[in-house]
Amino acid sequence: MVSWGIAFFEYCFQVPANRIGSYEFTPAQLKTIQEIITLSIFPVFSVLYLGDRFRWNYGVGFALIVAASFFIFHKW
Repeated sequence: MVSWGIAFFEYCFQVPANRIGSYEFTPAQLKTIQEIITLSIFPVFSVLYLGDRFRWNYGVGFALIVAASFFIFHKW
């Protein structure tokens, strides 16, 4: 029930945010923003709560995502 409650709470914010955001951003940009937020929060949760070690390949993967966001948001 807790996980469903969290998912419902997130959904209640996600739908209006996507509708409002669609006036300013493309769907690809909105999805990129969502993934960047998720991948920024999850490593902190993973290290602090789950006790996982942050490895160099995680950092490289995140750097590549940052590079990808540059290409998605850059005005060509």
